[in-house]
Amino acid sequence: MALNILLVDDSATVRAVISKALNLAGVDINELYEAGHGQEAMEILENQWIDLIFCDISMPVMDGEEFVNAMHDKGMIDTIPVVVVSSAGSAPRVARLKEKGVCAYIQKPFTPERIREVVDQVMGVTNDAK
Repeated sequence: MALNILLVDDSATVRAVISKALNLAGVDINELYEAGHGQEAMEILENQWIDLIFCDISMPVMDGEEFVNAMHDKGMIDTIPVVVVSSAGSAPRVARLKEKGVCAYIQKPFTPERIREVVDQVMGVTNDAK
């Protein structure tokens, strides 16, 4: 199943690295959307069908935690899996994000294999389905 994926990070370079990792990992992508902060991401969510989100924590305007809270408040996080990709993940912060519905946390730097593992886990792909 080809996925519509939203990358939310204030660094265009990091978004490009995640995109490349997704491609190297063989993730079947239909559309790839990008946002530089949570507010832009919310606008995309209101206009596009998104299957999976990769989101940083530290961003201007609306950071990752505020974005996750906004998704939670609108009931979006129940239907759209969010994976946090960040180097700014203290244990209490990661726990708060998971309480709000974040599915997984990936520490930067990461490998394409780790991205694939998390996509499979979050999207419910089994070894038989690969």
